[in-house]
Amino acid sequence: MATEISVDIPDVALAAEARPLVEQLAADAVAGKLAAQDATLWGPDAEPEASIRLSWTTLHESSRPLLAEIDALRAELRAEGLDRVVLAGMGGSSLAPEVITASAGVPLVVLDTTDPGQVADALSGDLSRTVLVVSSKSGTTVETDSHRRIFERAFQQNGIDPVTRIIVVTDPGSPMESAAREAGYRKVFTADPHVGGRYSALTAFGLVPAGLAGADIAALLDDAAAAFPELEADADSNPALRLAAALGAAHARGAEKVVFADTGSGIKGFGDWVEQLIAESTGKDGTGLLPVVVEGTDAPGFADAGADATTVAVGPAVEGAQISTTGPLGAQFLLWEFATALVGRLLGINPFDQPDVEAAKKAARALLDGPAGGPAATPTLVDGAIEVHASGSWLSAGVGTVAEALRAFLAAAPEGGYVAVQAYLDRLDDASAAVLRPELARRTGLQTTFGWGPRFLHSTGQYHKGGHQNGVFLQITGDSEQDLEVPDRPYTLAGLQRAQALGDGQVLADRERPVLRLHLTDRAVGLVELVKAVQDLSQGGSR
Repeated sequence: MATEISVDIPDVALAAEARPLVEQLAADAVAGKLAAQDATLWGPDAEPEASIRLSWTTLHESSRPLLAEIDALRAELRAEGLDRVVLAGMGGSSLAPEVITASAGVPLVVLDTTDPGQVADALSGDLSRTVLVVSSKSGTTVETDSHRRIFERAFQQNGIDPVTRIIVVTDPGSPMESAAREAGYRKVFTADPHVGGRYSALTAFGLVPAGLAGADIAALLDDAAAAFPELEADADSNPALRLAAALGAAHARGAEKVVFADTGSGIKGFGDWVEQLIAESTGKDGTGLLPVVVEGTDAPGFADAGADATTVAVGPAVEGAQISTTGPLGAQFLLWEFATALVGRLLGINPFDQPDVEAAKKAARALLDGPAGGPAATPTLVDGAIEVHASGSWLSAGVGTVAEALRAFLAAAPEGGYVAVQAYLDRLDDASAAVLRPELARRTGLQTTFGWGPRFLHSTGQYHKGGHQNGVFLQITGDSEQDLEVPDRPYTLAGLQRAQALGDGQVLADRERPVLRLHLTDRAVGLVELVKAVQDLSQGGSR
C-alpha cells in the first residue's frame, strides 16, 4: 500500500521546464536503475564510488533486523534506569537522529560541537541515568573521539564503569569497531558500509540513537517501504523524478540556491538534514545547489528569493513556493535521497563523493599540531567586545568599526552570490546568533545561510569549497568562560574549536573568497553589539 508522498510544482513556468526532463528520466529508466543500484548512472568517472554507495535504496528492508536488537537494548537500559541518551556524532551521524527524535517528541542530547560550554552542559546532566552513543563511520572523527574521551573520564570520576555506558555505531572494520570491541563497550552496532553518511538516515546511524531515545523507528521504515514503489517507478508521476527535474530545470535557468521553509510538515529540523544531503552531494566541480534553510514559513525568505533561488515548502504549498513536498518522515528521507542522486545525474557530477571536505580538516590539524594550537591572531581592529579579523584584500584602510567592516565585507559579494554565517559558538546558550541570518538577508538582498561550527563543515562545508565560487564567509568565534581537556590529547576543546575555525577560514581565503572573522571577547555583550551593527546596515545599502 503506497504512502502519501507527493511533490507539487505550483510554479507553472518551472513545471513546464521540468516536464521534458521528467519524460527523459522516465524514458531512460533511471528510477528503476537507481533502485536496482546501477552504478553507471553518473558516468564512468563516478562509477567506482557509486558502486559502493548505493545500498541506501533498500534500507527500508535491509535495516529491519536492527529493530529487535535496538528494542532489546532499550529495554535492558530502561530496566537499569538508564533513560538519558547522549549522542556523539557529526554530520550524517547526528542530523538524522536529531530530526527523528525532535519530530517524535522524545529527548536526545546531541553533541555535534567542539564548544566547551555546550559539552559541559551535556556533562552536567545526570550521569547515573546516561548512556553515550558514539557514532562515526570512519571511527576517526576528531570531534566524536574527543567527546568519547571526555565522557569516559567523567563516568570514571563518578564511579561508573564506562564500558557499561558506551554504545558504538560504526562501519565494520573501522578503527572504532576494533577499539570498541577491545575495550568491551556495552554494544557495537555496525552499519552497512555501502552507504555514505548523508544517505544513512535509515541505517544504524539514524536508527540506533533514535530508537534508544524512544522514537518509533519501525514506522520510519514502514513509511519508506510504502513510498518505495512510487520512487522506483519509471513513470512521469514518480515524485522523485518530478522533484529532481524541477531542481535541475531551476538550476539550468540560473537558480543555484534552494530556499527551504517548513510550512506545517510536522517534521522538526528537516531542513538541517536535507541541507547536508544536497550541499555535499551537489556542491562540487564549480556547480551545485546551495540549500538556504529559513525560519518557519518565513514569508520574507520566500518573497525575497530572487531569480537565483528556487523556493521549496516542506509541507503544504504556500504563496511563493515553487515546489512543495509532503509525506511522513521516512518517505521524505527516501524521496529526497532519490531526487538528490538524480539531480547529480542532471548536473553531470558524482553525488556520492565529497572531494573538498578534507581540506579544512587538514588545515585544522596543522594548527593543532603547531605550538599552542597555532600563532595568536592579531585583530585588524577592536570595536567594543568584538575583534575584527579580515582575510583577503577587500578591507580598505581607515575602517574603524564593526559596522564599517561588515559593509566592506558584504560589498565584496558578487551579484548573485551568497553570505555564509558560520558560528563557532554554543548553539544552545548562544542561540540568539541565529538571528543574524534573516537580518543579513533582509538588509543585503543576498541569499544567506547559517551554520553552527564545526557541524556545518560536515555539511555545507563541501559546497563552500566545491560549489559555485560566489560566497562570502562571516565567521563568529568567541572566548569561552570555561574549557575542557581532551584526555590523552595535546589540545583542549577550545583549542580544537579555534583551530577548526581558523583552518576553514584559511582554506577559504586561499581560494580567494572573502572571509571576515568577528571574535567576541564577551559572548553575551558581543552578540548584542553584532546584531545592532547588522541592524544598522541600510536595506540593500551594504552592497
